[in-house]
Amino acid sequence: MSAVDQLVTILDLEQLEHNLFRGRSPQNGWQRVFGGEVVGQALMAADRTVEARDRLAHSLHAYFLLPGDPKVPIIYEVDRIRDGGSFTTRRVVAIQHGQAIFSMGVSFHKPEPGFDHQIPMPDVPAPEALPSVEDLKARLLPLLPEVVRSYWERELPIDLRPTDLSRFLNPGKTGPNQYIWIKTIGPLPDDFRLHQCALAYASDFSLLDTSLIAHGRGMFDPRIMMASLDHAVWFHRPFRADEWLLYAQDSPSSQGARGFCRGSIFSREGRLVASVAQEGLIRERAPK
Repeated sequence: MSAVDQLVTILDLEQLEHNLFRGRSPQNGWQRVFGGEVVGQALMAADRTVEARDRLAHSLHAYFLLPGDPKVPIIYEVDRIRDGGSFTTRRVVAIQHGQAIFSMGVSFHKPEPGFDHQIPMPDVPAPEALPSVEDLKARLLPLLPEVVRSYWERELPIDLRPTDLSRFLNPGKTGPNQYIWIKTIGPLPDDFRLHQCALAYASDFSLLDTSLIAHGRGMFDPRIMMASLDHAVWFHRPFRADEWLLYAQDSPSSQGARGFCRGSIFSREGRLVASVAQEGLIRERAPK
């Protein structure tokens, strides 16, 4: 099974009961469940309870409570909070070992006309002019710790193409911004809800790392412990997650062992399709 087929499979939840779903994690040897996986599965669980199929998710707000255990399934319990005239609201709790490990609120909205404006897309090199994910692995994997290298050696469902590799090769303190082209490594079915879940999955890649750029550090630094605390996504306009999207990331603040990061996601044509915000725990590991 290819990595993108595996992504589609892990987002296709098993329904156990009314409002109750089960998701599984890929058995890739990683010590905890990738946060984007839980966000994507929780969004799919919420979507499965919305009968009005013209209503699409426009925002989600999530909190990571405990690390997920990839060896056992995750149970998603959906609370149908409200079905209104224009909006539908759901709350999702992810459970493992009898404890809540994650909670998320999701709002769905029916299509409506209205005002339309957006910020411009940054001017960056096209993805074809940048190294592929396989090129990146060849250049960067020898620099990574063994535990991290073993994860990134596997085929990933998301193709990541940073516009600037200098911070990985020659770390230095610069402005906390980065631009990364993203898409799934293969085509997805023509189901926009699946594309939303796939983008929610991908939106957790590299975002928190942006807060370390100002300090000349990175997510592969073995002296740093990082964990997402919360995550929010707003969906603005139609898109396909299997076509190139520019993920423009910045970090306005870090303090108190927490880093705050934002992301704007643009289609190749320059349409702002989604916005993301995340705060995460960033701790300097105590020396052994």
